[in-house]
Amino acid sequence: MSKTIRKAVLPVAGLGTRVLPGAKTVAKELLNVVDRPIISYAVAEARAAGIEHFVFVTGRGKQALEDYFDHHVEMEAQLKAKGKTELLEELLGELPRPGEMSFIRQMQPLGLGHAVWCARDVIGDEPFAVILPDMVMDASVPALAQAVEAYDQVGGNVIVVEPVPESETHKYGIVALGGESGRLRPMTGMVEKPAKGTAPSNLIVSGRYILQPEIFDLLASQETGAGGEIQLTDSMVKLMARQDFHALEYEGTTYDCGDKIGLLRANVALALKRPDLGAAAREAILALL
Repeated sequence: MSKTIRKAVLPVAGLGTRVLPGAKTVAKELLNVVDRPIISYAVAEARAAGIEHFVFVTGRGKQALEDYFDHHVEMEAQLKAKGKTELLEELLGELPRPGEMSFIRQMQPLGLGHAVWCARDVIGDEPFAVILPDMVMDASVPALAQAVEAYDQVGGNVIVVEPVPESETHKYGIVALGGESGRLRPMTGMVEKPAKGTAPSNLIVSGRYILQPEIFDLLASQETGAGGEIQLTDSMVKLMARQDFHALEYEGTTYDCGDKIGLLRANVALALKRPDLGAAAREAILALL
């Protein structure tokens, strides 16, 4: 029987260069989508998938992320005094239980693989999830919950993927698949940014992973790859020779909030879906057209 997925690694050390100057003084993960920061969506998704412990891999200038998941005594006191109980309960509802979150500093920007490796001592010898918070995934069943359900079926390693137009495959990491058609299929390989016309599929890696702990030993000796960084993909390809990997084509919509237009799209789409804001948001958007 597969071990339960209890822990998740959230790499949040990046500088957010694609959303500068907004990310100059505010961590990109704290930029708002409607009325909540990006990181809030990732944590809510993980909790819905049964995650019990969050490991944030942070960097210089990311102290505000820790502060977000802490009490703001003065604000809470003011909300209570003014009788704004619903808003107070909303704020308190995001606070972690004691010991639910760990914050680890990635001292140098050596890549996603290195960031995941930094979490090795907290994760220990158990399978774990990796969530890239930039990718806000809107789905009726949260994306990570879909991945955990798939993992419970097949074990091993599960990578969440989604289709892009053939003309766009050269921009992403692409998976190669075996087996029959379907949403959950065995993986036979991965290619990072293949040349146009050479991609093995049109399915890109979407920013949600379930990995076995053996990945840490591979990351420890992983040479630098694309961009001079330690790439998680490179160690995953090595692990694929030893363990099963499956790709799950999840059901939902992804918004790349590390990109200015992606962040704009997320704000518009999620505002329109809100029962309390949707009608007003639609009216405001139509007034600009």
